[in-house]
Amino acid sequence: MAGNSKRRGAVRKEGTKKGPTKGSGGVRRRGLQGRGATPPAQLRPHHPAGKRAARESRKPVKRVEETETVLGRNPVLECLRAQAPASALYVALGAEADERLTESITLAADRGIPILEVPRGDLDRISANGLHQGVALQVPPYAYAHPDDLLASALDDVRPALLVALDNISDPRNLGAIVRSVAAFAGHGVLIPQRRSASVTAVAWRTSAGAAARVPVARATNLTRTLKDWASAGVTVVGLDAHGDTAVDDFDGTGPLVLVVGSEGKGLSRLVRENCDTIVSIPMSGPAESLNAAVAAGVVLAEISRQRRG
Repeated sequence: MAGNSKRRGAVRKEGTKKGPTKGSGGVRRRGLQGRGATPPAQLRPHHPAGKRAARESRKPVKRVEETETVLGRNPVLECLRAQAPASALYVALGAEADERLTESITLAADRGIPILEVPRGDLDRISANGLHQGVALQVPPYAYAHPDDLLASALDDVRPALLVALDNISDPRNLGAIVRSVAAFAGHGVLIPQRRSASVTAVAWRTSAGAAARVPVARATNLTRTLKDWASAGVTVVGLDAHGDTAVDDFDGTGPLVLVVGSEGKGLSRLVRENCDTIVSIPMSGPAESLNAAVAAGVVLAEISRQRRG
């Protein structure tokens, strides 16, 4: 009802009078001043760019794993036998001991690797399928050499430089096997691309049978550019491909060279192939059309070693 002072909103509260009030402190005068420069779009909360920036800031940050965990009794034992670097050996509480576990603990203790007993649930969380068999080995990241340092050490040796570069090799087992062949035939090191290539993981360590501790592996940001730099330093770039124009029997491998090995399926990439001084192939006398990349590299390295001994 009109005039009812008890009706809600009928009586104005104190301090809510419209217009200037006593002691306003010049609010209206400051309101006439400029607000300054317009902030960038990504800092304005209602702008589309600002909304996109807010969404990006809320996305979880992907953490780069600095270590790798090897699971299973056989893989852990093979890594320890191969002298792979390790920072800790985890053994589940109540794990049933057998010869593999006992030898793993003995090898870790002899090398001063910390041996930690952890609940089985901790190993379940770090394994995708839970098939850890009660043991895990933590492997630190591999310390790669610089391509320039690898070339310098090869050229300083009294023997002619023998280097191996890998192109399109994505299987760490092939990488480990090639590293082992390089060590067996007196090679100076291995060069791998930084992207789209297998890296020195625990699997590569295990396949190399400890050779990764003796043969340096370098990473190239751009494989083609690095091969060009090595060629300018006097190293012959030799590609290995099933469709090469020179048979390995007719190839002279006594001089300083880098052998570029491609994958069994893709072979050498176009740019790498164009920068090779020669392309060699392995004559096949049987029904097989090609060899595994690691096997083919071992065959050519053995032939180079034979020529240099002669």
